[in-house]
Amino acid sequence: MRRGLIVVDVQKDFCEGGSVPVKGGADRAAAIAELVRRSAGGAYAHVVATRDHHIDPGGHFSDRPDFHPHFAPVTADGIVDEVFYKGAHSASKSGFEGSTEGGTPLADWLHDRKIAAVDVVGIATDHCVKATALDGVRAGFAVRVLLGYTAGVASDTTRAAVDEMRQAGVHLTGHPVVLS
Repeated sequence: MRRGLIVVDVQKDFCEGGSVPVKGGADRAAAIAELVRRSAGGAYAHVVATRDHHIDPGGHFSDRPDFHPHFAPVTADGIVDEVFYKGAHSASKSGFEGSTEGGTPLADWLHDRKIAAVDVVGIATDHCVKATALDGVRAGFAVRVLLGYTAGVASDTTRAAVDEMRQAGVHLTGHPVVLS
């Protein structure tokens, strides 16, 4: 079974010092970058990333929603195969609501490459990671969330998200980082 890795919203805006920070986000960005580097050419047939890019409404985001400096080098090095933009003109949490610059939706891109299973990591466990995992199941993928490579906004919402994902058939490994 071909497996892909989906890196969700590892952006400056969602890490310490950003406009909507998640505590532990910067550490998770570094850990995810290391995971991606270690996995290059091995564990994953493809590695993709999502980027929340609000144009309208966009008041709580920076004008340039860049990847976090700990993660950005793996995109610059070409280890990330594609970036999916989501939320340009409406609220969007799931990476499966995103598309490439050319307009290809995430599910189509993965299906075209014969990916049947995905691992999901990123920020925030209780929002965009959860939504991406649940939509991945709905799109027919075997989904695993690597909780040790996620950061949650709050303990109670992260616990609820973990329960919801488990009930939906998402396989969960490790424990999420929650520093609220």
